[in-house]
Amino acid sequence: MNDTPRARRRRLRRALLASAAGTAVLGGVLVTLPWGEQAPPPAPTPPERALAAVTSGVPAALPDLEALAAERERHLRTHPGDARAWAELGAARTEQGLRLADPRYWPRAEKALRTALTVRKDSVPALRGMAVLANARRDYEDARAWGEAARKLEPERWTTYPPLIEASAGLGDDEEAGRLLEKLAKLRSGPVVMARAAAVYRDRGWREDAAAKLADAASAAGEPAERAAYLERAGQLAWERGDREDALRHFQEAVRTDPDQRAAQAGQGRALAALGRTTEALSAYRTALARQPRPEYALELGELYEALGMRLAAVVQYGLLRERARLAAAHGGDEELVLGRFEADHGDAGAAVRRLRAEWERQPSTEVADALGWALHRAGEHEEALPFAVRATEGTEGGGVRSALFAYHRGMIERALERYGAARRHLTEALRINPWFSPLHAPRAKEALARLGEPSVQAGPQSS
Repeated sequence: MNDTPRARRRRLRRALLASAAGTAVLGGVLVTLPWGEQAPPPAPTPPERALAAVTSGVPAALPDLEALAAERERHLRTHPGDARAWAELGAARTEQGLRLADPRYWPRAEKALRTALTVRKDSVPALRGMAVLANARRDYEDARAWGEAARKLEPERWTTYPPLIEASAGLGDDEEAGRLLEKLAKLRSGPVVMARAAAVYRDRGWREDAAAKLADAASAAGEPAERAAYLERAGQLAWERGDREDALRHFQEAVRTDPDQRAAQAGQGRALAALGRTTEALSAYRTALARQPRPEYALELGELYEALGMRLAAVVQYGLLRERARLAAAHGGDEELVLGRFEADHGDAGAAVRRLRAEWERQPSTEVADALGWALHRAGEHEEALPFAVRATEGTEGGGVRSALFAYHRGMIERALERYGAARRHLTEALRINPWFSPLHAPRAKEALARLGEPSVQAGPQSS
């Protein structure tokens, strides 16, 4: 047989042509087959859905999270050296703790993540997971350290940036949060980035831009749990601007989309109370607390009971708040902010000041500035309180969060200092932003404003 190079090339050419022709014929057969062109890819399994969510920083459905955790635990019994699987188990347990407001998941998450780092000390998923866990515990300094360690290893991995942005915001470092957001936007687009941008814009007082970003994020979201989370945040923005009906629509749609969206359930309680639908509001709060007993929901429900004259029912909720805060502390969580707010209005103002001073030293955020300023005022230290109230309402560059509660706190502090013009201005601002911002404090703001009366023509301008 003649097997020259030329002959071999000729045979190869004929074989390729025959293969192409056969493929074309088969393709024609497939196109004309009655059962359609090509089967769609199989739907992702519950563990696959949860994994895609937790590794990209979006909420996952609770049943999917449990399926992922169970699958990873089975896998790790026979593959204990799989660092990635340990990191994924830790991420799932962290998200379960967040969604259920159950800090007992966090030590389990930490054990899995630290095991991943023992197996592989440069595991970026585990380092990122530790940053997310620290944020969940409100330990923003640790969150930043873990996030920066992950970023140092892989500076172009976009999933490291959302927890770093959250940590910077928690530490009151708005400039760094902005820089990190710019970097994230260069690396990635999509609903996760839109939602993170909305949080940064909200903290800067750019409410309309934040609302637009959240609307886009909700429209582009994939799984129901993710979309519901963005709808809940949009409802919170609507609530903050005093639009009760729009807030309620967003919260209701979030719960319809994901019945486990308990933050939206509590949001319904907030909006319904403002609309005067008290029985429905109480029911919504109770439902939220039954599955996600967050201390701040207990505080809100307690204050609603108090505003309704149901003091004993309020005391029960305040007891739940303390119990949940103790549980969080026992598992590495930090609920000092909500405890400080509670003590300032319903307990020991001096204790509130001590708690919040320590919190300010650790993480000087806008929320802590407001709470510490108010606690100092309640303890009679009005002069010292005012700079914190200014920081909360104006931020570091004159563009702080537009919060009715923060404006109310500042106005009341200024009233105590006999700065009546500034007090009148900020109390009016609080009621303009959201006339229903609190069932206890909104009526007090109206009463204080009425007592201040109209500005005197002879008084002239007063400094703020």
